Parts: sequence; structure tokens; C-alpha cells
Amino acid sequence: MKTEILPGEIARQVAELYSDMETAYDALARELMFTCRGCPDNCCDSYFQHHTYTEWAYLWEGLRKLPEEKRKYFEKRAADYVTESNRMLAQGERPSLMCPVNEEGLCALYPHRLMICRMHGVPSAMTRPDGKRLEFPGCFRCQEIVAGRDDVPHLDRTRLYQRLVLLEMEWLGQKRTILPKVKMTLAEMIVKGPPRFTFCGSDSQE
Repeated sequence: MKTEILPGEIARQVAELYSDMETAYDALARELMFTCRGCPDNCCDSYFQHHTYTEWAYLWEGLRKLPEEKRKYFEKRAADYVTESNRMLAQGERPSLMCPVNEEGLCALYPHRLMICRMHGVPSAMTRPDGKRLEFPGCFRCQEIVAGRDDVPHLDRTRLYQRLVLLEMEWLGQKRTILPKVKMTLAEMIVKGPPRFTFCGSDSQE
């Protein structure tokens, strides 16, 4: 019998947070009259790294819902992605490779896709704990839409990130201070398998 990766309540809150991200994203996209439909590019070939055990575990919650054959297929694609991206990085290139769970232009794990996958596209901003504000212009297509505007609205990521950090703290507790920092692509999260460590005397594992 498979044990849970994320406690049920944490998983529920992650799903709620992701839903709130979609709501905020969609509202700004409508305001800007921005859509991905008909775009000649695909953002799923962007090189993104992710930084929380919570999202890593939630991604695996989605993978474990797939038929075993399909999951193994994505694991093989992820391994190929890691091999090729490491080769490119060693040559000083930033990888531009299709995400291993992208099928025919669509995400096969759409309900479990990670935060940056949900936020990329529209202009956004966040305020760091030190008070510095960072701004992200959005994808090339959205930049074309807002070109020349002085009043470009931004999706504020700050509270969304804060909620994710709070979930990470709630789930990991004191272990958060001793566990290795997460800095992985989605492909690496798949290759490594679900995060494994001990909570309350029981192993969290597949």
C-alpha cells in the first residue's frame, strides 16, 4: 500500500493556493487581453528551477495518479532531459528543452504543475523580505501587448510565495533547517523520486 507523500491537509492547501494563483493570473490576462492561444512559442521549453519540498511532493502526488506505464514513460523522458540539460550547462549553454511531461504541446500533469509554470506569462512582481521589489516583464508575447504603456499592471507574487513558504514550514517543521536546499528542475524532481525523510516516526515515500 502506498503511503501518502504530503499530509492530506497540506495537499488540500496546496491545491487551494494553486487555484488562487490561477484566479489571479486569469484576471490579469483578461485585463491585458492576453492569451497563449495561437502563440508560435511554447513556454514549456523554459529552464526553470524550483525550490520547495512541498511542490516537489505535490508533483509526485500527480505522478502517482497516472497508470504505471505512463509514469515510467515520463520518468524515462525526465532522465533524458537531465542528461541533455547537464551536457548543455557544462558547455555554458542555458538549456532550452521541452518539459518531459509535455505531450503534444499540453501539460500531462496540468492540475499539479508547479508555481512558476502558473505564474509565467503575464507581468508580475514580488517584494523580497529585505524590502526590495523585483519585477518580471512576462513572456515576449505579453511584452509586445504592453509595449509603450507606462501603467503596466503586475501580478503581485508576494503573498502567494509567502503562503507557499508557510506551507513548507508547517509540513517540514524543524527539519526545514537541516534538510538540503531544493534547487531542481521538474525533470530532476521526477528522476529523484518523491522526497523521502522521516516524519513522526514514519517514512514519507512511494
